[in-house]
Amino acid sequence: MITSPKVPKKRLDHYLAEKHTEISRAFLQKLCTNNQILVNGNPEKSGFKLKPTDKVEVLYDIEGMEKIEDIDLPIIYQDDYVVVINKPTGIISHSRGKFWNEPSVASFIRQLTCQPGSRAGIVHRLDRATSGVMICAKTQSALEFLQKEFEKRRVEKTYIAIVSGHLSPNQAIIDMPIERNPKAPSTFRVGSNGKSAQTLYEVIKSSKNYDLVQLLPKTGRTHQLRVHLHQQKHPIVGDTLYGGEIYPRLMLHAEKLKITLPNGKTKIFVAPIPPEFQKLVK
Repeated sequence: MITSPKVPKKRLDHYLAEKHTEISRAFLQKLCTNNQILVNGNPEKSGFKLKPTDKVEVLYDIEGMEKIEDIDLPIIYQDDYVVVINKPTGIISHSRGKFWNEPSVASFIRQLTCQPGSRAGIVHRLDRATSGVMICAKTQSALEFLQKEFEKRRVEKTYIAIVSGHLSPNQAIIDMPIERNPKAPSTFRVGSNGKSAQTLYEVIKSSKNYDLVQLLPKTGRTHQLRVHLHQQKHPIVGDTLYGGEIYPRLMLHAEKLKITLPNGKTKIFVAPIPPEFQKLVK
């Protein structure tokens, strides 16, 4: 049971999500539906407006929590140390807290290796909406080895994106620092106080309204490709978070990954470009 004697004036779900980050908002919604969130002893819905004098109780039964659903993801390669998948759009890399029951890449890896923890085996992340190549570790030693390869920037990543309009010139390096956006903390922006970020791009195909672009990030900042293309006033199609036009999915795909594996072999893994990319840029 979680109890809070005094709370600020705000929505119940917003308050709980901020105070108890180990519990996902989806799980909090489920608790509200099951009358397991009480305000002054009475069950309330997630949109209930709290007063500073209200007392909030969150009741949950760990033993009674639903098991995370098993999922199958396309495997590109695996050996005793790693598994490489083609992550579909819409799948998260790992859970955002202890009480997050949504299937993820991490939960899929646990099916293969039985590693504990919500982020077991996760070496690097792709945004939920981004598809493509993702390498995961089967052992702790492999995880540490691969993380060091990423930290030392010895990994080559190639992305494919469709952007609105036409980039000029057709090939260039975007070198702009990226910082968190204080006005919207879940997003990032180009800013003088940010961390160095470089993206090499090349237009490989054009249609009347779009460019199909190859992207080679030289750094690995959160949302780097999305922020850099937004700054060029050519946002990625489907990226409504950064000004892109509405589309059924984010048109960003991790196509290739060149990396040295724990066994000492250097390999290039490829996830074929989804057919919807070719359909949009004819």
